[in-house]
Amino acid sequence: MKKTLLLFLLAFSVLLNLSAQDKLKMIFVGDIMGHGPQIESAAIEANKLYDYSPCFQYIAPLLAQADLAIGNLELTLPGKPPYTGYPTFKSPDELPLALRAAGFDLLVTANNHSNDGGLIGVQNTIKTIEKNGFYQTGTFIDSAHRAALYPLIVYKGNFKLAFLNYTYGTNGIPTPKPAVVNLIDEKAIKADIEAAKAHKPDAIITVVHWGDEYQLVENEKQRALAQKMLTWGSTMVIGAHPHVVQPIKNYPLQEPNGSTRNGLVVYSMGNFISAQTKTYTDIGLMVEIELEKNTQQTAANGQPSATSQPQTAISKVEYIPVYRYIYRGANGKSVYTTVPVAAFENGEMQAVQPMPEATRAAMKGSANVIRKNLSQHGAVERKVSAKEISLQSAEKK
Repeated sequence: MKKTLLLFLLAFSVLLNLSAQDKLKMIFVGDIMGHGPQIESAAIEANKLYDYSPCFQYIAPLLAQADLAIGNLELTLPGKPPYTGYPTFKSPDELPLALRAAGFDLLVTANNHSNDGGLIGVQNTIKTIEKNGFYQTGTFIDSAHRAALYPLIVYKGNFKLAFLNYTYGTNGIPTPKPAVVNLIDEKAIKADIEAAKAHKPDAIITVVHWGDEYQLVENEKQRALAQKMLTWGSTMVIGAHPHVVQPIKNYPLQEPNGSTRNGLVVYSMGNFISAQTKTYTDIGLMVEIELEKNTQQTAANGQPSATSQPQTAISKVEYIPVYRYIYRGANGKSVYTTVPVAAFENGEMQAVQPMPEATRAAMKGSANVIRKNLSQHGAVERKVSAKEISLQSAEKK
C-alpha cells in the first residue's frame, strides 16, 4: 500500500513539474528587401495594385508553427508612388499586407534604409505596419511616441518579452524631424536594457543592424558589442544587414548571483527575400528559438518556493536555410518566392513547384557552404520536409 502511494505521489510530482513549464517558439528571419524587380514582379497594375502573396507561400506553413514571427523590414512604405528599389527603397503597402497574411507578427524597422522615404516614409511605414496588426519598433513618429512605446513589450501566452532595435546608420541621410530612428549608441543601449529590465520580462531581445556587407564572418566590433549587450542583460542578440549568413554563437555569462546562463548571438540571418545577385545573397536563415519557463521553483529544502521568480531559458535553437527562388509565372513575369532549402534540394517539390536541376544544384551548393560555416560553432539545422510546407497551412497558435 505504501509503495503504491509513493508511486502515485511520484507520478503526481512529475505531472506537476511538467505543467509548471511553459514554452514559447519564436521565428526570426533576415532582411525583407524591396528591389525594383520585386516591385515589378508584384505589380498587377503598376502604381495601383500589387500582390506579394506568392513570395511567402512556401514559408507560411512554417510561420504558422510559431507563437511569434519577427522580420527585419528593410524598406519604407510611403503610401503612394513612385515605388523604387535600390538605392532608396520605397515599396507599396501591399507588401506588409502579404507579410501579415503569411504569419508575421512583429517587424523591426531601424536599418540603414529607414530614412529612404524622408519624413513621410518613416511615419507612414510605422502607421501602415500598425494598421495591418503588427507589433513594430526601431523607428518612431516622434520622441513622445518612442517614450510611450519603447522598449516594446509583447505579451504572448504566459510570456512577457521586451524588444529593442538599433541600426549602425542611415546611409548618411539625416533622420527628418520629428521622427526618431534608433542608432547604435552604447550608452543609450545600456540605458534601454535597464529600462527593459524594469518591466521584469521573461526575455530581452535586442535586434541590431550592423556588420560588414557580404562577409560570412562577423567583425570584431560586432563581437565586442554583442558581448556587452549580453552582459548588460540581453537574453539574445539578433543581427541583420550583411545580406549573407554569419555565425550563430553561444556565450556563457556569469550572473551577479553566481549562476551562469548562455547568451545567444545570431550575427546575421542574411536576406529573407531580395533581388540581390552577389554570391550567397540568395541564401538566408529562418532561426527558430524556443524559450522555456519553469514556473515551479524549489527552495533549498526541496519544497516549492513561494518567493522565487520563474526562470526562463533558451531551450532550443535551430536554423532553417531558405533560398530566394525566381521562376516564370503563368503571365510570363518573374515571380520571387522564398523556399526552405531542405524541402526543395532533392526534388521533393517538383510536382508542386518545378525547379530546374541546375538551379537546385546551385542552391544546394550555396546552402552547403552556409551549413559548413554554421556547423563550426555547433548550430543545428532543422530539416523541413515537402510535406511540412504543403499549402494546407496550419492554423497559427
